[in-house]
Amino acid sequence: MNAFVAKAPTGLSLALRFALRELRGGFKGFYIFIACIALGVAAIAGVTSISRGLTEGISAEGQSILGGDISFSIVHRETGEDESDWLQTLGDVSSVATMRAMARRPETGDQALVEMKAVDGAYPLYGEMALEGGGTLTDALSQKDGLWGAIADLSLLARLGLEPGDTLAIGRATVRISDVIANEPDKLAGGMELGPRLMISQSAIPETGLIQPGSLVRWRYRVKLPGTASEEAVKGVIAEAEETFPDAGWRVRSRANAAPGLQRNINRFAQFLTLVGLTALVVGGVGVANAIRAFLDTKREVIASFKCLGATGGFAFQVYLIQMLSLAAIGIGIGLLVGAILPFAAGAALSGVLPVDLAAAIYPQELGLGLLYGILTALAFALWPLGRAHDVPPTALFRDMVSGKARSLPRKRYLVATAVTVLALAGIAILLAYDKRIALIYIGASASAFVLLVLVARLIMAIAKRLPTVRSTELRLAIANIHRPGALTPSVVLSLGLGLSLLVALALIDGNLRRELTATIAQEAPSFFFVDIQSHERDAFETLLSSETDNANLRSVPMLRGRLTSLKGIPTSEIDAPPNVAWILRGDRGITYEAEQPENAELTSGDWWPADYSGKPLVSFEDEAARELGLTIGDEITVNVLGRDITAEIANTRKVEWRSLAINFVLVFSPNTFAGAPHAHLMTLGWDEDVSTDQELDILRSVSGTFPTVTAVRVKDAIAQVNDLVAQLAWAIRGASSITLIASILVLAGALAAGNRSRIYDAVILKTLGATRGRLILAYALEYAILGIVTAIFALVAGGIAAWFVITQVMGGSFVMLPVTAMTAALIALVLTVGFGLIGTWKVLGEKPAPVLRNL
Repeated sequence: MNAFVAKAPTGLSLALRFALRELRGGFKGFYIFIACIALGVAAIAGVTSISRGLTEGISAEGQSILGGDISFSIVHRETGEDESDWLQTLGDVSSVATMRAMARRPETGDQALVEMKAVDGAYPLYGEMALEGGGTLTDALSQKDGLWGAIADLSLLARLGLEPGDTLAIGRATVRISDVIANEPDKLAGGMELGPRLMISQSAIPETGLIQPGSLVRWRYRVKLPGTASEEAVKGVIAEAEETFPDAGWRVRSRANAAPGLQRNINRFAQFLTLVGLTALVVGGVGVANAIRAFLDTKREVIASFKCLGATGGFAFQVYLIQMLSLAAIGIGIGLLVGAILPFAAGAALSGVLPVDLAAAIYPQELGLGLLYGILTALAFALWPLGRAHDVPPTALFRDMVSGKARSLPRKRYLVATAVTVLALAGIAILLAYDKRIALIYIGASASAFVLLVLVARLIMAIAKRLPTVRSTELRLAIANIHRPGALTPSVVLSLGLGLSLLVALALIDGNLRRELTATIAQEAPSFFFVDIQSHERDAFETLLSSETDNANLRSVPMLRGRLTSLKGIPTSEIDAPPNVAWILRGDRGITYEAEQPENAELTSGDWWPADYSGKPLVSFEDEAARELGLTIGDEITVNVLGRDITAEIANTRKVEWRSLAINFVLVFSPNTFAGAPHAHLMTLGWDEDVSTDQELDILRSVSGTFPTVTAVRVKDAIAQVNDLVAQLAWAIRGASSITLIASILVLAGALAAGNRSRIYDAVILKTLGATRGRLILAYALEYAILGIVTAIFALVAGGIAAWFVITQVMGGSFVMLPVTAMTAALIALVLTVGFGLIGTWKVLGEKPAPVLRNL
């Protein structure tokens, strides 16, 4: 015997032989294991591959999207002579002017807000401008019979009841609709749009009267460099522009950054879906642990035999670790295959829906990320149950089969390995995230929910164990099943808790956002924003509104656009701002000046300047943004307005209530800052009580007919458009998040299946003692119902807290608990637990007693 022990099998190669030999018996009991790993890996690999495909699609079409190799964008003004001459030396140049305007149908008085785009003869430098009628852009926009031509989105024609050939008033001019836009190559470069596109020739602009000093118009100059310009050449031109015209105030973008807003949204959405996929993996990890525990329960005799023959605990661990990794490899392989196919399927299914063509391909880096997540998840949930049998002597293993007592914790090495694997999993998720703060919060919340679910499961078992004896036999049996050794309580609570908590949180966030848009904001917001009111028209415009409305609230402020170029002497291009305030440093912002402190401005630090102040330019900065950017009273900022850099000192910070949609600005300057600068005015109109839609439309017709160059934005229309966007996004998020619920269902089914072995013994003995099938079904139904209700309550609390945090702390809104969501969550939990539980129980109750009793 000693000689045999001396040659005890401990080698890895021998462990591999034993592991593969046992796998010949098939994968029974491990289908849930494989499915859980495959689902999570497929979600992560597929989402990241689709995101990469969209990014590659944007890059491939960068020149068409941007409209050139380089784009120079300026607000309020056209380029100066020196700037224009320099641009002409670079290559072919095309200029485009964009602004919002009111389009009116003269015959009916119907009108609509449009995104107007005035192009020159060189447009487009890249891509194809296609018309429904098949004609050329030059011919469609040319002047015929005294009327300039125009082309429009089909939605504008549908809204105003127009057809090609009909006339349309835009500003002070009348244009004829020549054709319908079929494809606009640079549409994505324009950012968010509040209305349909209307395109005219730049030669028609003077007749419209829309562009006046201070008008909110953006000029874009696209440059097509000679030949096939390299990225180095493009960067060189941008550097030269900054050096030659440091005070131009233009925003320069290259073809590599053609649609930054879209790219940011893709990255954010991909990050969220990746985290959802990771949550699905974590939920699936519970299934992995359940499957391994159930599998090891069936292998106790084998492990005991190994040890009796001299094998070490490490050898047994190696054998079953190899088996687990082999099974995980199958699941990961399936997940990677699905993930690799998803970009091709998404590209085909969403063709014509996505704003850009998805560059479908197999992306090794993204698939490698799914592989890494899959391996780490499998290890994180397998090391603990595999390690628990390492140091247990054979006698304890055999005794454990009878007593069912909980085994001791695994060795410290397995605890450390589990902790390291979990930390690596979380670290990679945070490191690769687009917004690391959100990823950290998400990971922390998921980890907290996981720990809390474990504690909740143990608390349920402890309470059930200490409950007084009840008279009902079925309820007494159900309570005993909840706390007995090997109970399903931890598996059921863990599997359903995370998935339901995530869905509850998302549903509450969606519901609260809708409530904010349709109730709170809609009630507090003004009815109209009027833009581009010229200084010489302001008094007459206000008089008209006062005469047309009763008890209306009017507010008017001067408005300019400017771009922050430096903070405390540091160029904004060198500042890595937190994601929640980075938007302030991108592009240009609306700015104003005020002599008196506005009524809705609550100062948080500093003092407002005197009404007759005439010293160094001062500025009031929004409080939260100032804190996030590290700005305090006395710091200097520089803003470029109309091509002129203006440096101002922060005199105070103030709290801004953005939800009201009232007139608010991040930057409010002292009046002397812009003395003599041309600018227009912004005015809002609202009522304290509700007014009818007909009354609003009457005012809109009156204003547009008298002041055709003033742009009116009806807030209800804008809110409706945003609400539709939120609804589409919510459905996409809920659909993606259902992956987690599917994983929860898989784990739940696996947990119940794993518990069937012990349930068979119970059912047979109880039936032998006289229990009827109906009473047993009732007992099991009560058990599953109790677990489902408790899990639903936890999901409501955890999901509610998560939603509250996102709404109030991240988005700055107000939160209310929505009872319909609560009832839905409870119903889902009950249906899943009771439904799957009874399906498994029905199979258990159908077992024949004799074979089971012979093996007891």
